[in-house]
Amino acid sequence: MIPRYSRPEMVALWSPEARFRIWFEIEAHACDAQAALGVIPKANAEAVWRAKDATFDVARIDEIEAVTKHDVIAFLTHLSEIVGADAARFVHQGMTSSDVLDTTLNVQLVRAADLLLVGLDRVLAALKARAFEHKMTLRIGRSHGIHAEPTTMGLTFARFYAEMARNRARLLAARAEVATGAISGAVGTFANIDPAVEEHVCKMLGLTPEPISTQVIPRDRHAMYFATLAVIASGIENAATEFRHMQRTEVLEAEEFFSPGQKGSSAMPHKRNPVLSENLTGLARLVRMAVVPALENVSLWHERDISHSSVERGIAPDATITLDFALHRLAGLVEKLVIYPENMRKNMDKFKGLVMSQRVLLALTQAGVSREDSYRLVQRNAMKVWERGADFKTELLADAEVTAALSPAEIEEKFDTGYHTKHVDTIFARVFGN
Repeated sequence: MIPRYSRPEMVALWSPEARFRIWFEIEAHACDAQAALGVIPKANAEAVWRAKDATFDVARIDEIEAVTKHDVIAFLTHLSEIVGADAARFVHQGMTSSDVLDTTLNVQLVRAADLLLVGLDRVLAALKARAFEHKMTLRIGRSHGIHAEPTTMGLTFARFYAEMARNRARLLAARAEVATGAISGAVGTFANIDPAVEEHVCKMLGLTPEPISTQVIPRDRHAMYFATLAVIASGIENAATEFRHMQRTEVLEAEEFFSPGQKGSSAMPHKRNPVLSENLTGLARLVRMAVVPALENVSLWHERDISHSSVERGIAPDATITLDFALHRLAGLVEKLVIYPENMRKNMDKFKGLVMSQRVLLALTQAGVSREDSYRLVQRNAMKVWERGADFKTELLADAEVTAALSPAEIEEKFDTGYHTKHVDTIFARVFGN
């Protein structure tokens, strides 16, 4: 990803230096296991570890690869230059390139998940804080973009919190799914390497051995991982879309923090645009781009081909870097989001009590009026509000058919907004616990 949408912590994870460091650790741990089994001399294994403090020369590895046309061989050649040919002659004993490449990718994906969890936790903390801050701040709920019934801003934040909490659980599951390693040799049969080597390497890297690999780790694991990132990205977009709509001039119930000196438009100095929310919508699209290629990577020829390799070199860093950035951008947006309770109340009252129509409908049915007639009576008066800007309660009180079933006091009671917040505590207990 471009630096504009990247955080250095995640970028560093996908750097060539980080990748070669993991390659080295796999090879060195494998040598230790081989020495413990008596397959290679212990002195050779110990000698390999002399490179643990070395800085691998990326340019030199690239130079070698330009000749060998093979990245792992280029790295092994460079390693032998560092530790000496004799010490390095048992490196990669019985292994194949995919043992290194696949195990490394999974280490990186696990570490990426850990960074993403940090971002998710920041988002969750921000949503929870704002939910409790505006637990009872009334705003109009909308269905199809049209005023429906009252809700609260706290519930809006709470539903995004619940979604992100589910996403956190999904990411933990995806992390576990991809946290496997394979050091099983050509076509995965362990013919030239003992399974104990795989067990040792995986233990040292925080992975579990892949139960059965071919020459590659099964890609259904990675498909689930990238699909999970896409679901999280869609959750980000879900929240961002709500905040974008809330900042519309005609709504203005909330807006992104507008810092001193910030400019909204090169042409119109008055503009304050929801640029962060719009940016998050775009970033979510980028993360979702990884899903179809990841699914297509599941099907490989026989025990191995490399059709997945070029795909993963692109989608693994791009999707994780983008999502990491998006999570922290969303967290900052929520933390600083400016809320306008007065505008929420004005919007809710814009159609003069119309949003209480269901309460009147239910009251009429409970008073003995058929549902069909109740709906007709309520809609008849509601349309006067839509079409002439009338006051809904005034119209109901002037309707003889309505007052024949409901007293003025009963009609008046149906316009109490507190009715709509009586179970907010129950919902919060479900979302956040007691």
